[in-house]
Amino acid sequence: MVIRRAFLNFPKSFLGVLIHFLACGVSEAATRPPYTEVFYPSGNLSIQAYLYKPFGDGPFPAVIYNHGSRQGNERRPTPFPYIGNLLTQAGYVAFVVERRGYGGSDGATIRDEVGNNRRRLVARLQAETDDVLAARDYLLTRSFIDAKRIGIMGWSFGGIVTMFAVSRSNDFAVAVNQAGGALTWNGNADIRNALVAAAEKANTPTLLMVAQNDRTTESITTVGEIYNRRGVPHRAVIYEAFVPQGAASDTPPGHRVFSAEGVHVWEKDVLEFLGRYLAIKTTEKN
Repeated sequence: MVIRRAFLNFPKSFLGVLIHFLACGVSEAATRPPYTEVFYPSGNLSIQAYLYKPFGDGPFPAVIYNHGSRQGNERRPTPFPYIGNLLTQAGYVAFVVERRGYGGSDGATIRDEVGNNRRRLVARLQAETDDVLAARDYLLTRSFIDAKRIGIMGWSFGGIVTMFAVSRSNDFAVAVNQAGGALTWNGNADIRNALVAAAEKANTPTLLMVAQNDRTTESITTVGEIYNRRGVPHRAVIYEAFVPQGAASDTPPGHRVFSAEGVHVWEKDVLEFLGRYLAIKTTEKN
């Protein structure tokens, strides 16, 4: 297990990027690959997603990104441009999914379906996992996607969905779990049991990430311990306490490290791990 130091303020590299962006203005921003809004089927539902594609014809490796709960803002479209930019600049297609009940997707919101009944949460997140597995099926229909190199990544509830997905399918080349279950681990035994069960079944190489000052680190360290015992390729990273610069929130400060504000803390770890399993090997190029 690795403990990383989290920056308490924006690093010089971030300030350099900001100055460069301001100096270049709109002309450079216009060269960035825009996202395309798409809808794809998941059972009898229509699911909205944002597809970010690097320039060129491909085929490109792809990463499906899973958002968190967005408490109270489920229907607000959220394309996560910082994820799209990070991944496309590294040569990946980013597919940001608005799971059922979010954004413009069909289905009831998680608040309407689950409410205060925590016993319904696992079933709901498993249903949302159906949407993610359907997202992979959709990507396979696009000619610019490398079918052998599709990964999955998620933050918070999206991290739980990521774990559920790799426990139900061995077709993902790599996974990244950012604080999946950190907010619910201590208060919901069903979520704890479901994450443990998922870790006991999953075989996908996984990067596990959490900050020391999240609500708990156990949802990540427990999965890491199970993977150690089972011999599943993985890396567990615990970041030192993260102090957000934004407005105060009920969310633990460490949980916010995986927002746009904290991307400078973890982007290197994510890109290095994805590169191990999604990069084209020299022998395959010949």
